[in-house]
Amino acid sequence: MRTSARKLFALIATLVVGTLLSFGSAQYDPTEEVNFTIAFGPGGGNDIMSRTIVEILEKYDLYPGDIVATNRAGGSGAVGWGYLYNQAGSDYDLSTTSGSFITTPLQADTPWNAEDFVPIALLATDDLVLLVNGDSAYDTFDEWLEAARENTFAIGGIGAVNVDFIVPQVLSSRAGFEFDYVSFNEAGNLNTALLSGALDAIVSNPGEVMGLMESGDMKGLAYSGASTPAALGDMPTFGDAGYDLGISMPRGLIMAPGASEEAQQWWIDTMQQVVETPEWAAYIDNNLLTEDVRYGDDFFDFLLNVRDTFEDILRAEGAID
Repeated sequence: MRTSARKLFALIATLVVGTLLSFGSAQYDPTEEVNFTIAFGPGGGNDIMSRTIVEILEKYDLYPGDIVATNRAGGSGAVGWGYLYNQAGSDYDLSTTSGSFITTPLQADTPWNAEDFVPIALLATDDLVLLVNGDSAYDTFDEWLEAARENTFAIGGIGAVNVDFIVPQVLSSRAGFEFDYVSFNEAGNLNTALLSGALDAIVSNPGEVMGLMESGDMKGLAYSGASTPAALGDMPTFGDAGYDLGISMPRGLIMAPGASEEAQQWWIDTMQQVVETPEWAAYIDNNLLTEDVRYGDDFFDFLLNVRDTFEDILRAEGAID
């Protein structure tokens, strides 16, 4: 009996230790190096938000380990998010979202969709400004629109079928003009194309071009949001001209597919601290964003709703089959 009791005790002890070890191995370790993928080139909205998050995490020691931010541009975000998708099961790979995170899988044959990734937080939504060269003959949106109805303008934006494409596409359908869309992967190249005269207009996040508008190198003609931010002065919205679009870009944080619930919750808790910092408030103000914070499943549901809206628009406009 004693031998049997010892065997039973040993078996129980083995099971308990195994359970504890298994439990311990499932815990997220925030001292390991994190790989932060930026799906577009330097200087754009994704790059600015990603590096702002990293700077805040480092300044306040919110992540004890190292964070390596890497730009992986190409294919309207397909390269960067494709890389993240291939890190399935990793607790240490992150990226940020934009409109292309929704639209690229709708237009291209990517192996991934938005719902494949682990959602951390929606942090803000972003609207666009229609801009012309500072030397342009058009000083108002009405003047530009009248000319656009008589000419086929080349309009540039970031991503092939991104919000940058959706906004002028919907506007053109409602306002009665045609245009040629030219896509770019980096904000710097997009801006250079407008300044050099290679494009007639661009759409851009206002925070990315405020300096160029203030210097007079570019003129902002209209804003796609519901109301114009104070920093843009008396610039009209498309709605003011009778073309209310209701299209915004989701800026959030995601993890690789299959990341653990422990890691997801750790980052949700951490981002709750990030958005309370003065640096984050300054980022929102400086980049003229609309703060909209939703975590985990709430962010996931938001992404699915945005995807359905974008898909309906793109199909109605004939941009996708």
